[in-house]
Amino acid sequence: MKIKYIVIAISFVSIHKGFAQEVKEKVTELKEVTITKEKKAVEQKADRTIFDFAGQAHLNSGSVLEGLRKLPGLIISEVAGMMYQGKQLDVFMDGRPLNISSNELNAFLEGMPANAVEKIEIITQPGAEFPATSGGAIVNIITSRKAKKYMSATYSSGANFTSYDKVRARFNNSLLLNAKNSLFGWQLNLGQSYRESALWSNITKKEIDNTTSILSDTDADRVSRNNFIKSAITFDFKKDRLLLNYDVNFNNTSADTEGFGAGFQSVDASKTKTLRQDAVATYQKRFDDKNKKLDFRLNFAQNDVDFNLDSRLFNTNVLDNTSKQDYINFKIDYSQALKLLDEGKMSVGTLVDELSFETQNFGLTNLDYTRRTVAGYLEFQTKYKKLDFILGTRAEDYNITGNTDTAALIPFKQFRFFPNATVQYNFAPQILFNVNYNKKISLPTTSSLNPNNTNYQNPNIEYTGNPQLQPTIFDNYEVKISAFDYAFIGYNVSVAKNQVINRVFVNNNQVTNTNINVNEIKIHNFNIGMPLPYMLFTKGLKETMKFDFNPDKINFLYLYAGYQMHQIPNLDTRGFWMFNLMSQIVLPKEVKFVATYNTTTTRGNYFYFVSTQPFNESLDLSFSKKFFKDQLSVSLNFDDILNSNRQGLTAVGTPVLIGSKYDTRRFGFTLNYKIPTKNKLAKEDPNLLNKENKEEGTVIGN
Repeated sequence: MKIKYIVIAISFVSIHKGFAQEVKEKVTELKEVTITKEKKAVEQKADRTIFDFAGQAHLNSGSVLEGLRKLPGLIISEVAGMMYQGKQLDVFMDGRPLNISSNELNAFLEGMPANAVEKIEIITQPGAEFPATSGGAIVNIITSRKAKKYMSATYSSGANFTSYDKVRARFNNSLLLNAKNSLFGWQLNLGQSYRESALWSNITKKEIDNTTSILSDTDADRVSRNNFIKSAITFDFKKDRLLLNYDVNFNNTSADTEGFGAGFQSVDASKTKTLRQDAVATYQKRFDDKNKKLDFRLNFAQNDVDFNLDSRLFNTNVLDNTSKQDYINFKIDYSQALKLLDEGKMSVGTLVDELSFETQNFGLTNLDYTRRTVAGYLEFQTKYKKLDFILGTRAEDYNITGNTDTAALIPFKQFRFFPNATVQYNFAPQILFNVNYNKKISLPTTSSLNPNNTNYQNPNIEYTGNPQLQPTIFDNYEVKISAFDYAFIGYNVSVAKNQVINRVFVNNNQVTNTNINVNEIKIHNFNIGMPLPYMLFTKGLKETMKFDFNPDKINFLYLYAGYQMHQIPNLDTRGFWMFNLMSQIVLPKEVKFVATYNTTTTRGNYFYFVSTQPFNESLDLSFSKKFFKDQLSVSLNFDDILNSNRQGLTAVGTPVLIGSKYDTRRFGFTLNYKIPTKNKLAKEDPNLLNKENKEEGTVIGN
C-alpha cells in the first residue's frame, strides 16, 4: 500500500514553472489576421458543467465510457447505473434521449471512440424545456462539429493494449467530413472500433459456520465490433434553417465464458447483436427580432437487440432472447424576449412521444409495453440588478399499458405538474450564488422492465428485469457557489419516491439480480472543486493573486472532493467520500503531461450495496503534443497503472460478496489529423466577422 501512494505522489508533484499550452480552435483567417476562440477544459455554468473532450487527451484516449469514468463526481456502476454528484443521470446524445440503459448503454458507450466526441454536458438543473422524465440530471454527449466555409476533414485513430493472462488489443478509426456553402451544409462522421476485453467475476457466500463457499467464479473473454455512421445536412432559407440527421450504430459482441461454482461447471458462448437507428428533422424559424425563435422537431429511433447464450459442454442453446424498441417524438419550442424587470425571456413548448417495446423468449412474446406522453411547458427568465430568476412548470400526461405472457401490467395513467425555480445572485462577473428546486420523474427503462436475461447466467446466477416497475418521482434541491468556471462548492439533496433500484436476492445457492421499487430514498451530496496553480507553492498566495490568468493556461492541480449518503428507511446506512485529482504540467517542447487519480472510501452504502473496494480507483497518465501547426495531435496514455480498478460489494440482507475485475490497466496512443483540404467550388463569404450565429452553429441539431 505504501508503494501505491508513493507512486501517486510522484505523479502529482512538480516544481516546473511556466504557462501551459493554450487550448485554441482556429475559426478563420482573414489575410494576415488570425481569429481564435479559446476552449476551456472545464466550464462551470449555473445549471451545467461542460467538459471539453476533443481537446483533452486524457479523456479521449479510449472509449466514451472510459472517458466518462474519469470525470470528477461521476460514478458508473454495474449495480446502480450512472450518477453525478448524487443525481441519477439520463443519457442524451446530441440533445436527444438514448432511451437505453444497463448493459445495452454500456455496450453502446464502449463501442464509440471518445475522440468522436466534441464535449460532454452534465446538466444538473434541467429546466422546464427538458422532459420531466430526465430524473435528477442529464449527461448530454455532443458529437457535432462546426461546419466550415470549405471542405474540412479530420481523421482520428487509436490503439490500446492490455496484458493480463494474454495481450488484448483495441483499435478505433473514424473520419469526419464537413463543409458549408451559401446553399447548404453537410457533415458525415463514420468509424469503427474493435475491442478485446476480459472480465473476471466471482460471487461468494458466507456460511453459518463462517466458512466461505464459491457460488460462481467466471472468466469471460470478450470481443466487440462496432460500426457507426452519423450524417447531417442543413438547408438555409434566408433566416430559417432545415436540419436533417440520420445516425446508425451496429454492435456485435461475442464472449467465451468459463465458470464453476457450487454444484456446476460451465463453458458458454454468448453473442449480442444491437442495431440502433435514429432519424431527426428539425425546422428552425427565425425572425427579425433575434431573441424570437420557433423550432419544430420530429425524431424517430429504433433499437433492436438479439442475445444468444449456448452451452459448449452440453451443445445446447440456453438463452435466445430478442427485443425491439420504437420511439417517436414531436416537439415545438418557442421563445421570445419580454420586458420584465431589467430584461426577461419567455419560453413555451409542447411535446408528444410514444415508445413501444416488445421482448421475445425463444420466439414467444413475453412483454408488450407501450408508453405515451403528452407534455407542455412554460418558463420565465428575468434579471433584476445582480439577481437572476427562473420560474417554470411542465405538465405531462402519461399513459403506460402492456401485457406479459401471463398477465397485464399495472397501468400508469397520470397527469402531473413539474415545477422548477432558480434564484441566482451574481456577486461579480463569474462569481455567483445559486439556489434551485425542480420536480422530475423517471420512468422505468426498457432494460429494467425486460423479463428476459440479456446478460449471462449459469445454474447459480440469474439476471432478470421486472415488468411491474412503477415510475419514480424526484424532488431535487440544490445550493451552489461557483467562481471563474472552475471553483465551486455545493450541496444537493434528491428525495425519490418509488425509487427503482437493483437488488440481489439469495435462495440457497441461487443468486437473482433484479430491480424493485423502494418507497422513498434520500440522497445527500456535498461537493467541492478547486484549481490550485503550482505558482502558489513557489510565489505564495499574495503574488499569485496579482496574476490575471486562466487556469487552462497554467500548470495547476485540480482538486475535487464529494461526500454522498443514501438515506433509506429501516436501513442503517453510511456515506462515502469521492476524490479526484488532476494535474496539468507543460513539459519542454510543449509536451502536455496530465495525471489523474480517482478513488472513493469504502464501507459506504450505494443503495442496497456496501462497497468493500473503492469505486473506479485508478491512476492514469497521458502525454500529448501537437505538430504541423496544430494539424496533428498525438497522445500516449497509460491507464490504471497500479491495476487498482476493481469492484467489491456486499449485498445488504444477504451473505454474498460480489467481486469483479476488468482488464483496465492499458497503454496506447491516439492521434487526430486535420487533413489539409479546401473545396475551391464552395462559395465562401468574404465577410465572416459579420455573420449571424446561425452561420457558425453546429450541423447536427441539438
